[in-house]
Amino acid sequence: MTVKDKVLRTVNDLPDNASIEDAMERIFFLGKIEKGLQQADAGQTLPHSAVKERMAKWMK
Repeated sequence: MTVKDKVLRTVNDLPDNASIEDAMERIFFLGKIEKGLQQADAGQTLPHSAVKERMAKWMK
């Protein structure tokens, strides 16, 4: 599926009363997911322990 197909499907799946901002947020969110999946496929991930350490610092 091309990026264009994904965007069109996303827009078509929005409710009829969705705003332009709703559409932009949904497309942005899906773009971030796509980027994350590409990074995971490339092995660019963090171990769970490293994520826990980072979260602990943020929570202080």
